[in-house]
Amino acid sequence: MSQRSFADEFKTEAVRLATSGEKSIAQTARDLGISADTLYTWVRLFGPAKEGEPEPLSPDERSELIRLRRENRRLQEERDILKKAGGYLLEGTAMRYQFIREHREQFRIGTMCKVLGVSRSGYHAWLERPQSKRSQENAQLLKEIREIHQESYQAYGSPRVHAELRRRGRNCGRHRVARLMRCNGLTVRHRRRYRVTTDSRHNLPVAENLLSRHFEVGVANRAWVADITYVPTGEGWLYLATVLDLGTRQVVGWSMGTTMERGLVIRALEMAISGCQPAPGLIHHSDRGSQYASHDYQRLLKEHGMLPSMSRKGDCWDNAVMESFFHTLKTELIGNRVFRTRGEARVEIFRYIETWYNRKRLHSALGYMAPDEYESLVGAV
Repeated sequence: MSQRSFADEFKTEAVRLATSGEKSIAQTARDLGISADTLYTWVRLFGPAKEGEPEPLSPDERSELIRLRRENRRLQEERDILKKAGGYLLEGTAMRYQFIREHREQFRIGTMCKVLGVSRSGYHAWLERPQSKRSQENAQLLKEIREIHQESYQAYGSPRVHAELRRRGRNCGRHRVARLMRCNGLTVRHRRRYRVTTDSRHNLPVAENLLSRHFEVGVANRAWVADITYVPTGEGWLYLATVLDLGTRQVVGWSMGTTMERGLVIRALEMAISGCQPAPGLIHHSDRGSQYASHDYQRLLKEHGMLPSMSRKGDCWDNAVMESFFHTLKTELIGNRVFRTRGEARVEIFRYIETWYNRKRLHSALGYMAPDEYESLVGAV
């Protein structure tokens, strides 16, 4: 396999994620599948410029700053507890005690008791009670199930959770996993409908539907599908153009912007070409949108020997795999929330695609393998 090539937009979003403060730069690099040295270099080149030395604080200002920092740490700890506790709040007291015991090295016991609405004395009394072997096994298994469910953006049902447990060497029954999930309120997020972004009202040439819904390709770089979707933010829409490989289900190219102009889809295609370097003859399928029918986009396809293919008018099923990916992204990542800013949305979308979807998310069409893993197994044409 040739050395990976990264578009500037990928580097910029990687730096934005690395400098968000949620994880170390080294851990972020591992999540992205790149070396820490590479990411450190990008941070130096693309990171925010350092500001000058601040003016010295007065004693009152310093005291207030210390108080605010202490309050911020308390609120952040409570927020982190709530984020991890999740469904425990909907369960009985014993399960809340279980959470406290599992996380006592990470959070303060008193804070956890306060957030979860239980008493410290009750927790310590619970610790003294003996547990049966089966209860202990279920508690440990449930902990692993919760980790997988949370890591999957709460989108894995029991079949995928069971598959991931087996991949991790856990020998347990599928029905046992389903029962534990059902009894503990671990459900899958439901999808909702989103409006169409295609504008096919133009006089540009339209390509024949060469793909014709032949979505089962089996190898990389034989057929790509492309489309645009939108993400709501407090600052307005953020548009996401994506190129997906039908053979591996990898997102091989993407770009984000504030408008649906043709430069958005061109940047996504350029990322895919740069990273994959496909041989001539690849089928590129999209809808009839003006961005994909534009002369600039079609010229780029022709320069790289790609065969353009377009859906029939008004038929979203002709690009069903891409539609499915967008539904998955919006269900797992977004749900009913609205990002405060476009920058916040960019970080989370980049994280989702590059550290979760391509690298870890199990895909039923790939025999419950992740796209990157499957690509390494089958290779390209």
